[in-house]
Amino acid sequence: MIYLAESGSTKCDAVLLNDDGSVYEGIRHMGFNPFFHSADVVYTEMLKLETIQKQRDKVTKVYFYGAGCSSDYYKEIIATGLRRVFPNARVHVDHDLVAAAYATFTGKPEIACIIGTGSNSCYFDGQKIYEEVPALAYILGDEGSASWLGKKLLAMYLYKQLPKEVADDFYNTYHMTKDDIFRRVYNEPHANVFLASFSVFVHKHIHQPIFQQIVREGFELFLKTHVLCFKDARSLEINFVGSVAYHFRQYLQEVANALDLKINNIIQKPLEGLIHYHIHYLNILEKSAV
Repeated sequence: MIYLAESGSTKCDAVLLNDDGSVYEGIRHMGFNPFFHSADVVYTEMLKLETIQKQRDKVTKVYFYGAGCSSDYYKEIIATGLRRVFPNARVHVDHDLVAAAYATFTGKPEIACIIGTGSNSCYFDGQKIYEEVPALAYILGDEGSASWLGKKLLAMYLYKQLPKEVADDFYNTYHMTKDDIFRRVYNEPHANVFLASFSVFVHKHIHQPIFQQIVREGFELFLKTHVLCFKDARSLEINFVGSVAYHFRQYLQEVANALDLKINNIIQKPLEGLIHYHIHYLNILEKSAV
């Protein structure tokens, strides 16, 4: 049996595959990011899942792609926890950007992008992944992402720049004061996830011109920084995964058109494409596969 997972910082979409590649069961569980979660957390949370408890000894291969798994040090944190969960498995951990590239690959070189809680991009030729500029995370970067939108929304709310009906709805929805917001952003852990949660409110009020402007601004920053950095960007397919790219795809497409960039596909969740790539390109059903 094979466990294959694509994880953000909050949620993880995973699947158990039978040895013939058929789906045994899809699983959604807590997301694991090694910046925030230890190997012990991975082990403890995974064993809360009944399906994992029952099938863990049958799993012989694990492929986990997650936010924050960008270096050997951070990959090993997640891998250590997963080896305890699946004692009979060979465990492979890699970055969520790799999952995005695999999930959107159509056989031709591409620029693969993530715009979800955070944002990032890479060039993928079908064999190797190349990054031109680094992802700077939510404080310095994550242009166009849910956390970026959340920062913009909270600043406008606190600066009293929102239309009155929108500001009233914000307060009635969240009941947060400036002190509440400051505590969550500056004193408590997982500020990126907190900020990202407000992208839902932006989407709810996307008919407001001020939010349309902000969404377009974020996408323009992302495309200019993370896509046009590749010299052949205008001649390559550009593919996206992530909730923000998907739910605001109309505005992403508009901004891309204005920059003469060709978007091929925008998908919300990469798991289905990830399964396809692993079976047809990585041949994970072969007994000799890693």
